[in-house]
Amino acid sequence: MLPLDKDLVFFDLEATGLNIITDRIVQIALIKLRADGGPNEELEMKIKPDVAISAEASEVHGLYEKDLVDAPSFKEVAQQLYDFIGQSDLGGYNSNRYDVPMLQEEFYRAGLYLDTSARRLIDAQIIFYRMEPRTLAAALKFYAKKEMTNAHDALADVRATVDVFEGQLGAYAGAEFAEEGKETIHPFADMDAVAAFCADDRFLDATRRLKRGPDGTPQFNFGKYSGQNVADVFSKDAHYLKWILSKDFSTEVKALVKAIDDARRG
Repeated sequence: MLPLDKDLVFFDLEATGLNIITDRIVQIALIKLRADGGPNEELEMKIKPDVAISAEASEVHGLYEKDLVDAPSFKEVAQQLYDFIGQSDLGGYNSNRYDVPMLQEEFYRAGLYLDTSARRLIDAQIIFYRMEPRTLAAALKFYAKKEMTNAHDALADVRATVDVFEGQLGAYAGAEFAEEGKETIHPFADMDAVAAFCADDRFLDATRRLKRGPDGTPQFNFGKYSGQNVADVFSKDAHYLKWILSKDFSTEVKALVKAIDDARRG
């Protein structure tokens, strides 16, 4: 560990969703690394938000509104959190893009200003991505022990991709994979398993304009009806389908919404 000349607070947030402006914190955990060499200090608390928790967020962090009925509001604990942070530097994982700005917004609403101009912001995700690049050249070196030549030439790139895939099959043969709350799978057992591992079944189209709702039904993932059932929207606003079909959406999206509307009409 580098010697600290200033306290460093690592923290993580769980929230009602991913929008740093409109969503709210439902849980916060902080660990203060002390510059004086003293023991780390920890603080964790659940927070009752003043907006609804999205179903997608609850599926990720496991917190529902019923779990937070007796929790304090952010305004009630803002000063305690603010004092815990003090003048410390701040750190986290993807914290520069998400946790720090969301926490700032919550403090603003509580009448406090979390100034970052004099703080060092440490983001472990940025360090990870920059030190372990997620490029084709880096993958080729890691999995196939080869150096990339003629990068961005289509044939050279696809040859490199084949080498990477073959290296992955060798590296992960027999490997197991388990996400929290889900059963263990063998993602490289066969090609069906590999394809399933690569798939993101949260979305219905490649441009991610349509998503699966909590009950599996198609929902919009954009615009004024974001999060609402596609068929229900068309039932109350028939012009919205015509608008989508006339605008610059992908052929896949247009075919899907047309099929959903046809099924709705029976």
